[in-house]
Amino acid sequence: MPRHPESLLSLTDFNGGPLAADLARKTFDDLLERHGYVLMSNVPESFDPVAFCKGLGGFVPQYTGVLVGDVRPEPGMEEFYHAGNTKPLYPHSEGYDFEGLPPRYLALWCQTPNTGAGGETTLADAHAWIASLDEDDRAFLRERVWSWETTDAMRHLGLDLHPRHPVIEDHPDGTIVRYSFNNLVREDDPRIGPLLDSAREFFAREHTAIQYQRRDMLVFDNWRMLHARTAFTDIGRHLRRIQIAHLEAA
Repeated sequence: MPRHPESLLSLTDFNGGPLAADLARKTFDDLLERHGYVLMSNVPESFDPVAFCKGLGGFVPQYTGVLVGDVRPEPGMEEFYHAGNTKPLYPHSEGYDFEGLPPRYLALWCQTPNTGAGGETTLADAHAWIASLDEDDRAFLRERVWSWETTDAMRHLGLDLHPRHPVIEDHPDGTIVRYSFNNLVREDDPRIGPLLDSAREFFAREHTAIQYQRRDMLVFDNWRMLHARTAFTDIGRHLRRIQIAHLEAA
């Protein structure tokens, strides 16, 4: 049974006015540290999601090069595993197929909410998953370096990437978990399949489901949280999307 989100921030205060920017940012930072994600609701028309994201770090280009992308059904993408259709997405982290560090944060905000069933963004804490593993399994996921590949949709568009990374990478500013059930190249290793299965099973048990209202904005720590999407039928569903780079400590 999916959980309802606990990490909630209203950008409208108890008097019906916009929450003070400094207070909103402090509360946001506290919630993000505690939960790994924040869902901002009651978002006033005056709120600028792009400006807010700039306060978290530099933007990472999407696959097409745009910095602010669209997540909505696209013509010709229905046959592929891709965010640009109405099919479900498996649990994954973002940027496992990048050569360097994956984006630190992902921001999604709702232009047009879904009507009817489905269309939720789902989230679960990958740090909690790795904490549930045996020490030997955690060491294996840190030490073994894997080849990762882009989705079939990206290969269709001409991007065929094959970086090599471990699943767990220790960084001075936090533990990075890279995960894709279907785009980690397993190389006939009998040990990796059950571990990928265990993450998917953990996600199924523990995930939080986000159903958006107009202007709602979700931000999550991509080094920590796995995310997925449930199927839907409303082709008018439209989110906007920004990938945010890690801001190196001074």
